[in-house]
Amino acid sequence: MIDKKAVVDISAEIADDVKIGPFSVIGADVQIDSGTVIGPHVVINGPTVIGRDNHIYQFSSIGEDPQDKKYADEVTRLEIGDRNVIREFVTMHRGTLQDHGLTLIGSDNLFMAYTHVAHDCNVGDNVIMANGASIAGHVHLADNAILGGFTLVHQFTQIGEFSFSAMGSAITQDIPPYVMVGGRPTRPHGINSVGMERHGISAIDIRLIRKAYKILYKNNLRIEDAIEEIEDLAGESTEISNMVSFLRNVTRGILR
Repeated sequence: MIDKKAVVDISAEIADDVKIGPFSVIGADVQIDSGTVIGPHVVINGPTVIGRDNHIYQFSSIGEDPQDKKYADEVTRLEIGDRNVIREFVTMHRGTLQDHGLTLIGSDNLFMAYTHVAHDCNVGDNVIMANGASIAGHVHLADNAILGGFTLVHQFTQIGEFSFSAMGSAITQDIPPYVMVGGRPTRPHGINSVGMERHGISAIDIRLIRKAYKILYKNNLRIEDAIEEIEDLAGESTEISNMVSFLRNVTRGILR
């Protein structure tokens, strides 16, 4: 399963059925679980933990030192869940002690070619990052979010679940759940109703989310007042409750 031309450190823990292609380099303190496929010319440095049934394509760099001038060779980690597809030339870096020392990737994500996940990021499940999308350090990217090609996300930004960015978006403030953004400068452009429908969110909840969007973006309210009005919509809606919780915990203000 491991090509004779691959270089694997003696301390790496590799499940018996993991496939590793020629000229790949697996460093010390790397753990790779069952069913994962590593293509040729991949470099994986540790400490890094990779779960089950991932597919990492050629020329990817996984678990490298963070691109942070404060980093001074401390022991930090990268953890990747299950069933992720990591395409050509993807880069994922370990965390820093200025945060929790951990970059965390969930499961069932698609990282298209040339995407970048910086140090201390937290990526949820079922996320898509299209070609060339990059998230800077300490970004939180929630479940089912989609970043269009060449989207750039500023450090410490939070991107809510089911949010969607158009190609070439430059995101410098938090994006609430379910919101679509795009254009230059990047601005909100409605809700991701198609994405929500595909994932089985009810028509009633989508109507409530559309009302919440209008309150937040169309009624010229202060953010505090908008949150109160949106909270009145919540009732039994988990989606509206999620939006309220997100808005109460924004770190960089919201993109409006």
